[in-house]
Amino acid sequence: MNSSEAKAPQRDNAAAQPTSAATAKNNDDDTARAQISTFALDVDTASYSYARRTLQDGGRPSPGQVRAEEFVNSFRQDYAQPQADGFTVHVDGARMGADNTAVVRVGLQTRASDAVARRPANLTFVVDNSGSMAEAGRLDLVQNAMHKLLDQLGPGDQVSLVAFSDEARLLASMTPLVSRDELHAAVNEMSIGGGTNLESGLNLGYEQASKAFRAAATNRVIVLSDGLANQGDTQWQSLLEKVKEQAAKQITLLTVGVGRDYGDELMEQLADKADGAAVYISDEAGAAKVFETQLTTTIELRARDAKAQVVFNPKVVASFKLLGYENRAMDAQDFRDDSKDGGEVGPGHSVTALYQVRLKTGATGQLAAASVRWQDPDTREAAEATKSLDTGALSESLWGKGPLRLQVDVVAAAFATALRGEALEGLDLGTLQEHAQRLSGAAEDPMVTELAGLIGKARGME
Repeated sequence: MNSSEAKAPQRDNAAAQPTSAATAKNNDDDTARAQISTFALDVDTASYSYARRTLQDGGRPSPGQVRAEEFVNSFRQDYAQPQADGFTVHVDGARMGADNTAVVRVGLQTRASDAVARRPANLTFVVDNSGSMAEAGRLDLVQNAMHKLLDQLGPGDQVSLVAFSDEARLLASMTPLVSRDELHAAVNEMSIGGGTNLESGLNLGYEQASKAFRAAATNRVIVLSDGLANQGDTQWQSLLEKVKEQAAKQITLLTVGVGRDYGDELMEQLADKADGAAVYISDEAGAAKVFETQLTTTIELRARDAKAQVVFNPKVVASFKLLGYENRAMDAQDFRDDSKDGGEVGPGHSVTALYQVRLKTGATGQLAAASVRWQDPDTREAAEATKSLDTGALSESLWGKGPLRLQVDVVAAAFATALRGEALEGLDLGTLQEHAQRLSGAAEDPMVTELAGLIGKARGME
């Protein structure tokens, strides 16, 4: 593995114009013209979670709410972990048909957390108490999840709690977990009513986080809302600039979406601009996964401003297409420009990117080299790791001999593509359902079984 560098995911508001690399759609790139793909890393999973809820409720997500990378990154991978901070790089692939098409997978993995050894955390919760949160399963779900989280945090951690509707109000200033009874009482104090003044909640939340900032701790604001801002400053650009400014002060953001009606795009962009992540919860199981498992073990960071770059060999590859990451795209020269914002990645995270590739007839040799660049969470020192893939390492057939997890990834990405009204290599919903049903038995993974069911629901709406 060679030395190299990386940076993370970046999103612009709806009014912003894309750069030359960040197009609205990942079209096929002819390697005679362009052979480099660069993007910021993305650990969001909200798109898949919200699509799952929508399908289970008998609806279909709109194409704009479907992001292929978040579908793929919702599923478990089996990449090896590095020994220290940073990433291991995994690259594999498989041929998909007789017309020289193949899929190439780039997998990046961070080291899991040692909960005992992690640094303390300052967590500021900003919770939507507006009238739209009255729907059963919104505020009560949030409160139950927060109670469970408070019981798991350690004595070195601190929590503050802000509630907002028409205006924001402070329910608990930064309180050590040795006084967790006070925090439980503050959570119970929340009540529903009024409009959604997200700006007010963010302002007070970041004010509390800034006052209690600890350089030796992880400082994070966690917004729990349906994202349907209708009071205060509702101009996205203004909100995005505010959270971006705070991220530069090392206060990151996690957005937790709830509710059938959900402002997906705003919550996602807030997380991206604030060097954070966006997740979505719809039931107790999802809330437990986020609050009892993910949040407690991913409070720390393994890498700041992480970016990936894949260089394809034009002698071997005729064209390639990155599946997803449309709003994470970066210009090639930004890869080693450490002033360019990238993605923050926590412990135990895997990030997967899939490429649809058309090979040149009879060509052999190195197909691509994948690199990741990141900055140390504390020192900001940049580092890099690289791994390459030769044509001889491709599995002869994706569905016959391809790695199990690669097959699952392709089904997830193809399902997202289908929900957007497109098709990946002729994989219609019927074919995808057959593959998912077969893989669910081999993977012994309930999420793959659920995926097969979701594809079946979408198929029934055609």
